[in-house]
Amino acid sequence: MTVLILTCEQDVTADLVVARLNRAGVPVVRLDPADLPGGVALSGEYVHGAFRGHLSAGGRLVGMNGLRSIWLRRPGIPASRVAEPSGWLTEESSQALYGMLRATGARWMNDPDAARRARHKPWQLRHAQQVGLPVPATLITTFPQAARDFAERFPDLVVKPVSGTHPQEPPRTVPTSRVAPGTDFAAVAFGPTLLQRRIAKTADIRLTAVGERILAARKPVHPDAHPDEVDVRYAASDGPWQPVDVPARTATAVRAYLRDAGLAYGAFDFAEDADGIWWFLECNQSGQFGFVEMDTDQPIAQTVADWLTHREPERQTRQDDRLRATP
Repeated sequence: MTVLILTCEQDVTADLVVARLNRAGVPVVRLDPADLPGGVALSGEYVHGAFRGHLSAGGRLVGMNGLRSIWLRRPGIPASRVAEPSGWLTEESSQALYGMLRATGARWMNDPDAARRARHKPWQLRHAQQVGLPVPATLITTFPQAARDFAERFPDLVVKPVSGTHPQEPPRTVPTSRVAPGTDFAAVAFGPTLLQRRIAKTADIRLTAVGERILAARKPVHPDAHPDEVDVRYAASDGPWQPVDVPARTATAVRAYLRDAGLAYGAFDFAEDADGIWWFLECNQSGQFGFVEMDTDQPIAQTVADWLTHREPERQTRQDDRLRATP
């Protein structure tokens, strides 16, 4: 049985998992839907009440009925590399590929429909609230007056994009920024704006959930850090990520988040305040984890590989035992 990974060519995170699958002798095929048609080819037939399909990529042919799992990592847009791309060809290629793969019975990390819904940050915030995760006061609006009123209620705010990245090639990350005092908010009328109460954080938390297994890491905020340094990706820090125990309530809520969202994987970002509360910021259903594994030696790539091969995860060692005892 083969593991299929759908991702772009330069994906170091996928490389980590492929290496572990190869080490375990698990057949794996990796392809980018952007290369369909062309470098990737497919065929499927529905005859006498049965389905039989095949995929070809990189000189390898794999039967779709022989797939044990599919990792929807960071795939390109189908048919985006053809000589004359079009919306029609993209839709045709997407329907053919994902329609056939859905018919295989393989399990997904993550299901395409669930992953598409889970990308929406407004949905994430509400879902996090519903499973019991603390969410900072947030406003998404195109009404300047609503933004002004919100700023009066919560004077210390940050602003961040609703969608996460700017749609250029390659995608550009838009940092979370602190809102300057006295901001007029007139520009809010020109596009949806996400305003959120700034958490005076003592640390950033990255929690990676794979199935039922949870691995978390903590990066303390430097004591001399400026309050305007709100985005951990751009903040000056000389300290590495460190493994951290997960509060039992947080672990329960995270598992409920994944279960109710239909996800098998999620990379959660939290801000820890002085009271030790982990405030939910977002969950990336295809988030990176290599930088955390490099600092902490947490076996995230191996955990993903085990899930893709249907192996029962090893009993989490002392961390799980401590989780049960954490109030």
